[in-house]
Amino acid sequence: MSTYSHHNNELTIKNLNETVFLKGWVSKVRNLGGLIFMDLRDQYGITQLVVRPNSALYERASQVRSEYVVEVKGIVIERESKNKFMTTGDIEIDVTELNILNTAMTTPITISEQDNISEEVRLKYRYLDLRKPTSKNYLLQRSKITQSIRNSLLNNNFLELETPYLVKTTPEGAKEFIVPSRLYHGEGYALAQSPQMFKQLYMVSGFEKYFQFARCFRDEDLRADRQLEFTQIDIEASFITQEDIMKLGEEMMSNMFKDILGKELKLPIARLTYQDAFDMYGSDKPDLRYELKIEDLTDKLSSYHVPLFESKASLRGFTLPNNALFTRKYFDKLTEIVKKNHGDTLAYVKHEGGQLSGSVSKFFDENVVADGYTLFIVPGTYEGATNACGALRKELAKDLGYIDETLESLVWIVDFPLFEYSEEDQRLYARHHPFTAPKDLEDFRNNPKDTLAKAYDLVWNGYEVGGGSMRIYNQEVQNEMFEKLGFTQEEIRNKFGFFIDALKYGTPPHGGIAFGLDRIVMLATKTDNIRDVIAFPKTQSARDIMMESPSPIDKLQLEDLGLKVIK
Repeated sequence: MSTYSHHNNELTIKNLNETVFLKGWVSKVRNLGGLIFMDLRDQYGITQLVVRPNSALYERASQVRSEYVVEVKGIVIERESKNKFMTTGDIEIDVTELNILNTAMTTPITISEQDNISEEVRLKYRYLDLRKPTSKNYLLQRSKITQSIRNSLLNNNFLELETPYLVKTTPEGAKEFIVPSRLYHGEGYALAQSPQMFKQLYMVSGFEKYFQFARCFRDEDLRADRQLEFTQIDIEASFITQEDIMKLGEEMMSNMFKDILGKELKLPIARLTYQDAFDMYGSDKPDLRYELKIEDLTDKLSSYHVPLFESKASLRGFTLPNNALFTRKYFDKLTEIVKKNHGDTLAYVKHEGGQLSGSVSKFFDENVVADGYTLFIVPGTYEGATNACGALRKELAKDLGYIDETLESLVWIVDFPLFEYSEEDQRLYARHHPFTAPKDLEDFRNNPKDTLAKAYDLVWNGYEVGGGSMRIYNQEVQNEMFEKLGFTQEEIRNKFGFFIDALKYGTPPHGGIAFGLDRIVMLATKTDNIRDVIAFPKTQSARDIMMESPSPIDKLQLEDLGLKVIK
């Protein structure tokens, strides 16, 4: 047989009477009154084949089962019973040649969209699950999104360069995966959490525009939008401003929206300061597809004497129209969410038909909230109550149907604090990472706790999809940063000596950003599970069910590495 002529989502009534050569998997076989019908599937779609009882191929066709791999030649004919839901639904192939390339056992999962199989089983047989059009489509879209983004960066003269995966362990940030050294017992590498220092060293080296689709590794607890290993679109540039980088990010996202989603992204993307975002929405990654701003109720309720609110620094909350959902049981659920998110508790007053009800209603008169509305009140510190209201806002919007799924909301969050202060450890931690430039050098030196950073995050529908900053490029300022984070000169020299040294030799002003490819694909394809858009993901319990890993390490391997397992 010669070269394949078409894929299985290509042939239409225009191809009538053509001789074609196709290949793929048999997704379904039906014998109807002697006529054998087969649905032939490849990564593009499905074409129906027909073999007639008087055909010399009939016996061979009778042996074909689901998921056999075959190639066929045949003539395009018009279908009698047409399928308007398929591109190829007007035609079928009258098979003249049939070659079985491989047989298949009965698959442990049905290659069908309506299989109702648990995610655990799907991931165990992921290579079969990926044959389903929906599962496959996530990865096809991922490939298209990757190419769109790559083209945007190449068109802006960025170079695609690589950085090492085996790196020196660093004390800051998330937990690392450690790789023991066979040659140097007691020593080891870490798998890179990000290419941060290397991409800055590219700037020191005079490569003015760099990008990479970088694999990153973090030994953290998994969530619906997080994996142990993930892909970030890593970008760094020299002689550039924060505005330049944000504009580049907007162009990249706008092109992707146009290329993949067929939507116009309104530019420039709106901006919110970190303080405004937290104050209004209780989050540094607010979903702005719905309003629902947090109210400051401290002054409004100051004339009422409520024992629960005494000595509380802040009262924050919402006023919402009454809803059948607002039952005692529902408020109990919301109270748990508030407590898990640093709020003291949830109090509420419902005004209905001139009557007040609710957990603290006896302390109020009917002027506290309009008839037909419920007042939600979270007492606590300003930070704790606001944070809890942020979690409450998300839950209320979901439960009350406030989210318009057809909308796309993108917003830049800017002016982040440079540091976080830990009361427990009595020390400062870098909010972003220790290479982020302060917005004001005098503030940085004299009032570090309140210093703002030249940092920016891009938020899409309540998910952070990108984050970056302008970098410190002066070795003295970088050294001061490490000192403020509590490192001794000896620790700085030991952990970051090579980097501090590199900054001494003429480092240009530079900055960058990293976008989470997995999250971008998750949002673009409208799934809420990041595992859908990763070919071979780990489960939420951080296991690879298909490969059965992690697995015990062989004793000989442990000896070779000079390691002992402590139980």
